[in-house]
Amino acid sequence: MLNMAEGLARLSALAASPVVSALAAAFDDAGRELSVVGGPVRDAFLGRQTNDLDFTTDASPDDILRIVTPISSAQWDIGRAFGTIGAKVQGESVEITTYRADSYDGVTRKPTVEFGDSLEGDLARRDFTVNAMALRVPACTLVDPTGGVEDLVERRLRTPGDPRVSFGDDPLRMLRAARFASQLEFDVDPDTVAAMTELRETLSIVSPERIQGELVKLLQTADPVRGIRLLVETGLIDLFLPEVPALRLEIDEHHHHKDVYEHSLTVLRQTIELERERNPDAAPDVPLRLAALLHDIGKPATRRLEPGGGVTFHHHDVKGARMARKRLQALRFDSDTIGTVTRLIELHLRFFGYAEGAWTDSAVRRYVRDADAELERLHILTRADVTTRNRRKAMRLASAYDDIENRIAALREQEQIDAVRPELDGNRIQEVLSIRPGREVGEAYRFLLDLRLDEGVLGEEEAERRLRAWWAARSA
Repeated sequence: MLNMAEGLARLSALAASPVVSALAAAFDDAGRELSVVGGPVRDAFLGRQTNDLDFTTDASPDDILRIVTPISSAQWDIGRAFGTIGAKVQGESVEITTYRADSYDGVTRKPTVEFGDSLEGDLARRDFTVNAMALRVPACTLVDPTGGVEDLVERRLRTPGDPRVSFGDDPLRMLRAARFASQLEFDVDPDTVAAMTELRETLSIVSPERIQGELVKLLQTADPVRGIRLLVETGLIDLFLPEVPALRLEIDEHHHHKDVYEHSLTVLRQTIELERERNPDAAPDVPLRLAALLHDIGKPATRRLEPGGGVTFHHHDVKGARMARKRLQALRFDSDTIGTVTRLIELHLRFFGYAEGAWTDSAVRRYVRDADAELERLHILTRADVTTRNRRKAMRLASAYDDIENRIAALREQEQIDAVRPELDGNRIQEVLSIRPGREVGEAYRFLLDLRLDEGVLGEEEAERRLRAWWAARSA
């Protein structure tokens, strides 16, 4: 429940902070208006940490630069065309933007930049009412022309005006609605949801890079599931990640299996919980969360209804990894992220064979070797993938994974399992076998690596003996 008295007290503290005070005094001395705007005001009411300070003013970009230069250690004007000047004031980065009154052509999401003449007009063009509040400084006066405070109290996300106009101006705002719904744990106003559904096709004018950016921000929230459900409900996600709603497989009365869509959302939530437990101070792991959301997207394409009511999804891990690669490439994700996500999807089923029967040390070594740099993430994803309501089964799987992690730790201590290499490198293989560089060297290396994984440390002398025997048998 929003406590207004505490919220107003935090606003006063924000206005009195060194950075805000310094800027407020400088603009006031110059005869210009200045207001803290958007997220910092909203977060002060909610008692949330504010990471960025955004300001708006009636001053032109040239005047902003002139005013802030004496009180800042650095300035940048990369956003000058949009009226924004950046500066570092008392060690903090701030952005100050001239009042805006933009218009849109409906074909692209790039506005025709027009500067406005009032704070209220500037606020009315913003995305949501809770982001359309301002704190005038140094007077410390709250300006809320669109009912942002009321929406904070109701925990409601709503556009300042007609949502069809707002989303028609900038379709990316529809994805922001999903992100803020998750970030703030707010419900989206029904008219706003209806507009998102009606205008979802307009998202096609937004670049893949912008869509990817909003998807990443959504996945970085404490509970992205709320936003994902909204994207599925409105059909927006069909335009950039259709594999997720496709997980809602039709279930008939004869062939029973778990709801793959709900399972995937549960896995995502459990992944985030485990991520926080294991790495409480780390930033949100977006590649891991992507893998959790997408780990079963190969199931619809591999689903087979078996006689007697069974359902199979053979090789959905391999299929899903290929599908994820293609989709993430279309969204312009970087190669490292794509590699991590697809590798985790490929490997997410590997552990379940361990639960059926104890692995040899060789199998454990191969598990570590195949996961390589993604092993810790794979630990989290595999544990999160257990969503059974059968308590006994869940405990058995958890115990099995405890066991495999303990064995990995023991093998690491004994033989540096993370750096498993054959005793002989390529140069030594050429010397022992008297061969030149080529395909045979690679085959010999893989033979020795398999020996190392299967049997552990052999020693150089034994490795040479085994290599010669292998070469003789191969030549014969």
